[in-house]
Amino acid sequence: MARVKGAMMTRKRRKKVLKLAKGYFGGKRKLFRTAKEAVMKSGNYAYIGRKQKKRDFRRLWITRISAACRINGINYSTFMNGLKKAGIELNRKMLSELAINDAKAFAALVEKAKAAL
Repeated sequence: MARVKGAMMTRKRRKKVLKLAKGYFGGKRKLFRTAKEAVMKSGNYAYIGRKQKKRDFRRLWITRISAACRINGINYSTFMNGLKKAGIELNRKMLSELAINDAKAFAALVEKAKAAL
């Protein structure tokens, strides 16, 4: 039986890595070894970034809600506690959208939260 050499799979693997490294600067796009390192590093950054994006958006929503609460004369934590006691289950994304686009509805929520405390 003939010995199988790995040229085809090696070429395929290298082409895959170099394709992922497209657009990188200098040797990181052309040389396999440096491209492999750069692709691995960028994959780690992408993985971390997907987690950070969720945190960043939550922080943004909380900041927007907090600003709208202060306009209505209540602080964020008291408002959220009031909503919980009133049995209103709106997530922070929707609350921030209300705070931006519909100030009257948000003010009504603030009044309900104050009444529940």
